Amino acid sequence: MNADIFLWLAQDGVTNGAIYALLALALLLVFAVTRVIFVPQGEFITFAALSLSMLEAGRVPGTIYILAIGGLAAAAIEGFGAARSRAWRRLPRIAALYVVLPLAVALLVAWAAPRKPDQWLQVLLVLAMVVPLGPIVYRVAYQPLASASVLVLFIASMAVHYVLVGLSLVFFGGEGLRSSPFWDARFKLGVLEVSAQSLWVLAASLVLIVALWLLFEHTIYGKALRATAINRVGARLVGIPTALTGQLSFLLAAFIGAVSGILIAPITTLYYDTGFIIGLKGFVGAILGGMASYPLAALGALGVGLLESFSSFWASAYKETIVFGLIVPVLVWLSLRSRHVEEEEERE
Repeated sequence: MNADIFLWLAQDGVTNGAIYALLALALLLVFAVTRVIFVPQGEFITFAALSLSMLEAGRVPGTIYILAIGGLAAAAIEGFGAARSRAWRRLPRIAALYVVLPLAVALLVAWAAPRKPDQWLQVLLVLAMVVPLGPIVYRVAYQPLASASVLVLFIASMAVHYVLVGLSLVFFGGEGLRSSPFWDARFKLGVLEVSAQSLWVLAASLVLIVALWLLFEHTIYGKALRATAINRVGARLVGIPTALTGQLSFLLAAFIGAVSGILIAPITTLYYDTGFIIGLKGFVGAILGGMASYPLAALGALGVGLLESFSSFWASAYKETIVFGLIVPVLVWLSLRSRHVEEEEERE
């Protein structure tokens, strides 16, 4: 390996690591607030990337059906709970959030898709379809199990993952799709030729990381998320609704996943199940950060991107094994240095 190859591999690793860093932050946020190891995080990437590609082709993406079905399921659960408690005043709000809004987005996308709107309008339509799926998934699959153990929540995550992957196969098919780049320019930096799309990935990742920091430090909702992450029982006792913080954490996870999918859609061909592997690499980054620190999770994810890039050069057939095998010694080390305590059973 010479210096030129080293720089090329480093560039590729940093670009991939920026995406993994976003996913690591989303996974860590969801776990800290809800104790959910959010396996389906990668599905938001798939939905966003494939939806953008289909909109560019003038086709109606299947995401609208997932959104409409999920909204109806969440409305049924919320409506049943409101009827049992005789909280009839909640019904209009439930109908607006889980029925009217998803159907309005679905109809708007179905109308706009054949007309092939401008690329930035397509991006907004993709965000409008994918981001609401986060709170919907939380309401349907996780909120009823909020007081369950981490193991039960993990099993639920695996079930949600398989359901979403199955729906992705049904509505998107097995063919791979790729969208056009936002900017075709290329820049020469010595021996490197940097694409504008790679710069978009890095810039968007930095902007999102700074935005998350501002959210946690300077907004009431961010402070509520931090309080819930530190002590769920204490947060509930001082009046912070843990159901709301759970939905907000899933909303942010869906937004980060959607943005990640939009960013990588022009870089690589994605299939209905590609997001799972990408999400797992973000999870490896979060593990390297100890599942406790956002900066360490971002650095760990960046390390995963670099390791993957250089592994593809030295041992391309084993690069996935090397990346995922990295968590074994880390987990052993974390297990040896941590104090094991019995998990407190909570009731929402």
